[in-house]
Amino acid sequence: MKINRLCALTIMAVVLCACNKEQKFTYNVDKFYDLEILRYEVPGFDELTLQQKELVYYLSEAALQGRDILFDQNGRYNLRIRRALEALYLNYPYEKNTEEFILFEKYLKRVWFSNGIYHHYSEDKFLPEFTQEWFVNACAQANVQYDAAILPVMFDPAVMPKRTTQQDGVDLVLNSAGNYYGEGVTQAEAEAWYDAHKDTTDEPLWIGLNSQLCKDSTGAIYERVYKIGGLYGAALEKVNFWLEKALTVAENDNQREVIAHLIELNRSGDLRSFNAYCIAWVKDLQSRVDFVNGFTETYSDPLGITGTWESLVNFKDMEATRRTEIISDNAQWFEDHSTTNPIYKKEEVKGVSAKVITAAILAGDCYPATPIGINLPNANWIRKSYGSKSVTIDNLVSAYNEAAKGNGFNEEFMIDDDIRALYDKYGARCGDLHTDLHECVGHGSGKLMPGVSKDALKEHASTIEEARADLFALYFLADDKLVELGLLPDKEAYKAAYYQQMMNGLMTQLVRIEPGKDIEEAHMRNRQLIAAWVYDHCENNEMEIIERDNKHYLQINDYPGVRRVVGDMLAEIQRITSEGDYDAAKQLVEMYAVKVEPNLHKEILERYAVLNLAPYKGFVNPVYTPVIGKNGAIKDVQIDYTEGYIEQHLRYSRDYSNLPDIN
Repeated sequence: MKINRLCALTIMAVVLCACNKEQKFTYNVDKFYDLEILRYEVPGFDELTLQQKELVYYLSEAALQGRDILFDQNGRYNLRIRRALEALYLNYPYEKNTEEFILFEKYLKRVWFSNGIYHHYSEDKFLPEFTQEWFVNACAQANVQYDAAILPVMFDPAVMPKRTTQQDGVDLVLNSAGNYYGEGVTQAEAEAWYDAHKDTTDEPLWIGLNSQLCKDSTGAIYERVYKIGGLYGAALEKVNFWLEKALTVAENDNQREVIAHLIELNRSGDLRSFNAYCIAWVKDLQSRVDFVNGFTETYSDPLGITGTWESLVNFKDMEATRRTEIISDNAQWFEDHSTTNPIYKKEEVKGVSAKVITAAILAGDCYPATPIGINLPNANWIRKSYGSKSVTIDNLVSAYNEAAKGNGFNEEFMIDDDIRALYDKYGARCGDLHTDLHECVGHGSGKLMPGVSKDALKEHASTIEEARADLFALYFLADDKLVELGLLPDKEAYKAAYYQQMMNGLMTQLVRIEPGKDIEEAHMRNRQLIAAWVYDHCENNEMEIIERDNKHYLQINDYPGVRRVVGDMLAEIQRITSEGDYDAAKQLVEMYAVKVEPNLHKEILERYAVLNLAPYKGFVNPVYTPVIGKNGAIKDVQIDYTEGYIEQHLRYSRDYSNLPDIN
């Protein structure tokens, strides 16, 4: 149902990898703090027709035009801060090799990566390592003007410290710095407004998906809708300019309908156009070029209602898609054979289309950090009546895998040579299948009981939904059906995925958590929830953590036994989802998904530090340049991979900066 925000499914960090010598392609671009920047190839682009290349180019331009929207959604001061930093970077009159300027440059690169001043994953505010005094003086020396209001936001750790909080017992809206609600709006006021405006028809509108709730001078709550002429209108107007061009080279009538509905949505803000866009998009199964564009995922809204801006332009990998088509063709079999109660199963699984894609451009909340799998649309009634699309982004997975070779991670954390050999043999294949099953059939499985709202699980909805899809994938990875279908070579292969997933959830994903902090990000909570619950319910030592040479390792003694426990958990998570059992969801998340064992955490961080790896990855995009013929028409589109990280973001800020500082 939602984009898989795992970044790479594993938390394995990347080192400089072997390059494609024939094309002189290098994956590594930059590394700073806990972040590493990679490139991705776009194999098959040159094989597209001229019309398809032109379509990719226009859709890519439409994607990039929304860049400022995400910065503003991530915090109302972000655009002012980014522009002040960029102006100082470009106009600084002195040597740039001083310690202070180097720290300043690293901070700017981090702001670009996170689309604002909050860590893209933990969502904590990161502070500059240079002083406020240095910044103020440097801006004066460079004649850079800025709003003084940004200073406490940048430098004071107590001011707006968290982008999206999920902390129990606090007002989630007032204590989140994300710009999804106007100043002064409380959680109770927002929830009351949404309850009062909820659409209870059979084909409901997703009220609040494309708007900001604000409070007027009388205290009344009202919407500012994202549309041309409304909030973010200047950027959406530019998006529509390029969508109009894409409309002229669409591959077929169905795709033209998709683009036309999106253009109308941006123009009017009418959510009926959003529903029409989603339905047309699900039905478009013939086009090779495809895209997502607009306000889609709701992870960053503390109440899980409003969508963040994102875009992904892609085209189908014809060969690899055969794998997902096999899964899609057997979706009903997977549904029928899951461990969930029959009353929660879909009697008829409709329209689960699946494919493997090649990403052509990443934008908004898909850039620089990106999903590796997508399952959309998110509206349950559309999924039930029309189906969904599931994709695995193969060239991004390939980039992660190629860049991670030989980095020492497996040698440090996997228990022995046999497990490492198993993972080397089957890990990549199982990783692909895990993503395919998660997106293709996991999110699309099960149903809500009559009268249960999609918002029933509130702030825990994302964690529970990701756990549901992951459990579905894990359970069926171990099924003989995958060998029968030719998706896995033998019955031992699934063990590679089980070991990696449980090791990650119990131990190694902790490298992403600062000492003393709880887990707050939904995908990390999901992974620990699964691993910790399964570990706790393995009553016969099917899985245990052992100590060897003062280091802790995961040991799985009974893989079929672990699978049985996974199946039990899948049944319970589906029950919680289907019944909208908020209390049970809250209890599970609080018991298993939030807290970190400090001694184990300390050990994992120390072992990881020796490897000198970065736990988070992101990408620079390729650059598409149209070649204009003598008649003024595009005769080709060229692709270039040489643009650097700093150069790309400075160009994006120059060419795609469409919003004012304050919106």
